[in-house]
Amino acid sequence: MTSHKRRTGRRRALVGGLAAFGITAGALVASDLLAPAGAAPAAAAVPAWPAAKGDRPVPATIEVSGTYDGRLRRFSGTGDLGSDGQDENQPPLFVLEDGATLKNVVLGTPAADGVHCLGSCTLQNVWWENVGEDAATFKGTSANAVHTVYGGGARGASDKVFQFNGAGKLVVTKFQVSDFGKLVRSCGNCKKQYKRTVVVSDVDITAPGKSIVGVNANHGDTAALRNVRIHGDTKKKIRPCTRFTGNSTGKEPVETGTGPDGTTCRYTASDVSYD
Repeated sequence: MTSHKRRTGRRRALVGGLAAFGITAGALVASDLLAPAGAAPAAAAVPAWPAAKGDRPVPATIEVSGTYDGRLRRFSGTGDLGSDGQDENQPPLFVLEDGATLKNVVLGTPAADGVHCLGSCTLQNVWWENVGEDAATFKGTSANAVHTVYGGGARGASDKVFQFNGAGKLVVTKFQVSDFGKLVRSCGNCKKQYKRTVVVSDVDITAPGKSIVGVNANHGDTAALRNVRIHGDTKKKIRPCTRFTGNSTGKEPVETGTGPDGTTCRYTASDVSYD
């Protein structure tokens, strides 16, 4: 719907965090909101993707409540889930109930509509080898909903990676994306619109790509960017933050501006680095 190889200390800290998986969604959000602006580190190589540890075909959507650990197996759709196109209203491989966590999962090809979160949810160390319609769609309708993406990566998204249709807050941290259209898009023409908060922190963006975050200024959306590293975009074509006028009629939303404005797109030039 329209709607690295990094410094050794930092990488060990990331690996340790992913291995422990003891980090709560609240702690992740708090740490991102407290991250200082203007602290983007020097550009470095992007870490390699993990190797999948076996394959599992998925003929029907897997419903998750609590925590689901995929043990880094590759999950690929079959039958009704055997599509990697851009058709609307495809079923997902995973549906996460409110408060659920999905971790250590590789989504292969085809991935249909990826992952749906029905409320607050956490995606830890989840990798999309070739994004289908969307990698994940966030549908929680509570203003207090928190959607957390920690670690992992996505590539091959012809349009959106993360579709934010619901309300609340979406935090994306320690993530990598390449060959994509938009990393995060606040739904531009959903029948029900909400105020949405997006935080993108400590991520690696590799061209080609179009936009990191797209938000609806008229609905009070905000997008904060911190420590964003963009690779291979010497002409700076990837837009860090784009503002739209959203609607609930289904029409294509109107773009109204790009770049930091201190209100909707909250970042400075030093929060984004290029190599």
